[in-house]
Amino acid sequence: MKNDILKLGLILFLITAIAAFLLGVVNEVTSPVIENQIEQANNQARQDILPEADSFELIDRDFGPDVEEVYEGRSGSSVVGYTIKTMPKGYGGEIEVTTGINLDGNISGVSIGVMTETPGLGAKITEQSYLSQYVGKSVDSFINVIKSGQPSDDEIVAISGATITSDAVTRGVNEAIRIFKESLE
Repeated sequence: MKNDILKLGLILFLITAIAAFLLGVVNEVTSPVIENQIEQANNQARQDILPEADSFELIDRDFGPDVEEVYEGRSGSSVVGYTIKTMPKGYGGEIEVTTGINLDGNISGVSIGVMTETPGLGAKITEQSYLSQYVGKSVDSFINVIKSGQPSDDEIVAISGATITSDAVTRGVNEAIRIFKESLE
């Protein structure tokens, strides 16, 4: 009986050791591919929100706890704007908000990356009909969220039933505006 338990324990140990080894090998093989795909997606998002740039250079500085990264967008050797990725907390967790700001001091685009907002409700922040509200807004003042009605130059209309999520995205955009005005302008 004691030998049976030891034998079963040894078999179980061998199975788990082999499985762990195989998972490690698969991870080593796939992690560079996954990192490459993530980098391509980030490059595409930067290009989408700052289309006048043909290359991007990381600005390696600490801009604060909610700022993930800041890239300088260039067209040839000239700076044309910046992309600023922030991570505000929404209803379902952190939302990856990348904001493009051109040198004229206008928002050229907003992109949503990784987020865990409610499907069908808060997830509507990824729709172009919502994100396009930010395009063309001046960085002269921060943006406010209204629940309904006609927005003024410094306002956007929240997604109905997802005000917390809309507020979070706007906090991310406003953080990008702050960084631009204080450190990049």
